[in-house]
Amino acid sequence: MTEPGVDHPVADSAADVTSVGRGLSVNARVEGAGEHAIVVRPSVGDYVGQDVVAVGETVEVFWHGPAGGRALPAVVTRVEYGAAPRWHLAVGGPAIDKQRRTAVRCRVSVPVTVSLRGLDLSGESRDLSEAGLQVLVDGHGSTPPEPGTRLGVTVHLEDGVARYRGEVVRARGRTGEWLMSLRFLDPAERDQDRLRRRVFQGLREERARSAVDRPSGG
Repeated sequence: MTEPGVDHPVADSAADVTSVGRGLSVNARVEGAGEHAIVVRPSVGDYVGQDVVAVGETVEVFWHGPAGGRALPAVVTRVEYGAAPRWHLAVGGPAIDKQRRTAVRCRVSVPVTVSLRGLDLSGESRDLSEAGLQVLVDGHGSTPPEPGTRLGVTVHLEDGVARYRGEVVRARGRTGEWLMSLRFLDPAERDQDRLRRRVFQGLREERARSAVDRPSGG
């Protein structure tokens, strides 16, 4: 017998479904779950087109269990389209502990302020995810901060500012500018969700641009 919440997600709870091959993760509502099958309804706002998953594709389902993050592999068996799409998944293996859901990254340009050693450095993001970002800032001095340096990060989103504690992963300097890859240190889930929504907006915008630029057949 399986235990809901531990061996599979609970019905009417939130989950993330990630396409293993495409690396795209979508928020979803669990409509039904059991030992062998799960049915989810992907968020319409995050549902970037009708081809996020395909029948036969391997996905990972992530949810918050009683003692932390849990994840299991699954295979898409049926996709229902329309205003309220549903994905039918066959469980492909046992659930395991997983501390973080998969972070989706997208090319997004938003104003960013990096606070370092009492200085506020202004810049623009090159890409963005709920786990971190790459940012080009006005450099102060000739040497960028070393990996592991802690700093403050303020992301200026359309619905207001979001503040995070960050750490330098990589940094390189050029004349008057630093290009830095930063990761966020234990952001609250609500703050991750704000960035996640902005990333999915960016993915939708990117797909729209690609559709316009794609030559028509003939």
